[in-house]
Amino acid sequence: MKFVTGKSKKLTTYREIAEGGQSNPVTVHGAVHLLRDMGGLAFLTLRMARGAVQCVCAPDVLPEGLCEECTVELSGIVREEPRAPGGYEIAVEALTVLSRPAAPMPVALGKGPLKLNLDTELALRPVVLRHLRERAVFRVQEGLVRAFRDYLTKQDFTEVHTPKIVHAGAEGGSNIFKLDYFGKKAYLAQSPQFYKQTMVGVFERVFEVGPVFRAEKHATPRHLNEYTGLDFEMGYINSFYDVIEVETGYLRHAMELLAKEYTGELELLGAALPDADKIPCLRFDDAKRLAAEKYGYKIHDPYDLEPEEEVHIGQYVREEFGSDFVFVTHYPSKKRPFYAMDDPEDPKYTLSFDLLFRGMEVTTGGQRVHDYAQQVAKMEDRGMDPAGFESYLMIHKHGMPPHGGLGIGLERLTMKLCGLDNVRYASLFPRDRSRLEP
Repeated sequence: MKFVTGKSKKLTTYREIAEGGQSNPVTVHGAVHLLRDMGGLAFLTLRMARGAVQCVCAPDVLPEGLCEECTVELSGIVREEPRAPGGYEIAVEALTVLSRPAAPMPVALGKGPLKLNLDTELALRPVVLRHLRERAVFRVQEGLVRAFRDYLTKQDFTEVHTPKIVHAGAEGGSNIFKLDYFGKKAYLAQSPQFYKQTMVGVFERVFEVGPVFRAEKHATPRHLNEYTGLDFEMGYINSFYDVIEVETGYLRHAMELLAKEYTGELELLGAALPDADKIPCLRFDDAKRLAAEKYGYKIHDPYDLEPEEEVHIGQYVREEFGSDFVFVTHYPSKKRPFYAMDDPEDPKYTLSFDLLFRGMEVTTGGQRVHDYAQQVAKMEDRGMDPAGFESYLMIHKHGMPPHGGLGIGLERLTMKLCGLDNVRYASLFPRDRSRLEP
């Protein structure tokens, strides 16, 4: 009879190597990222879970036929080496090959930038992600999600997990994926909007990290048909500025965490962290006017921001206020969903906002309608049948506090933070109009 206790074999981690000092014996595992045979010695770059470390092997230690992408376990002594990454290396005393590749890599991972076009890189995604710079993007992305969970949990938010197969779209319109659900019409969720509002009536403050599906026929560098949403919703707010304050607190926490624990990845990417301590807010109409006046162009759409306008507003705020972020508030009601609360002082506008980061919208949020009669009236004004939203309106009918929330596009936030020029580089396996593989 065998019993298990939850204790697993403990090997030295990358962090322990970096922090452990010199002359320490270690046993580690990883993949051979780069192998250089110098005759008398072989230099091996070992790709580990959290970084890469240089290893030096004498001929009698090097197994025959060792090649790049072999997975190995090795033991040795950490010693100082100023020329090695991190200023140290492992002098290998024993090396065991755990597995060998059946074919060579289609691209060289250890010899500088990949320099592949986007389609080629995405087609080779399962192996290209092993490149140190490529995977650094997703370590940074991990930090953003980790900070989101950490910060909101400390602010008394409860994490929830809502359905992604739904009977109606939260945003309406035609940009929704339809599917056959055992003979019934169903859709992939455009957002967790209805459910996170529902859960405000249960937990007051909730958040979710999950997939979002949009059947938009775009092929731009900023759009995906499946992306990851960082969503939260909070009750008992005084205004939508309460929501803005929570997002600002999250961003500040995220930048502090990245600066503390993700410096290697940021340096590898050449990414500069923004200052999130104080973020300016501009009304929608003021932001459009000020940018147009400063940069000498005409406003074409008075109800929404075009991508070029987002760039100009971002530039304006950076030049005038020194900020990479700006909250654009009070969007026109015409361009906001039916659950957005209208501004009582001017119902043509809503108590809503977007967050622009380095010239791109990465967040949409605002205060929601919580009164039953008001919500039904707004739906009817838009030609919607409230009967089709009976389960959603149940929360309004039986009492909801003033509440609001937001959704952050994780890939867009990662893209702008890491200095990428296409959002697909910030998605592990992107889904767009033409891509279902890998």
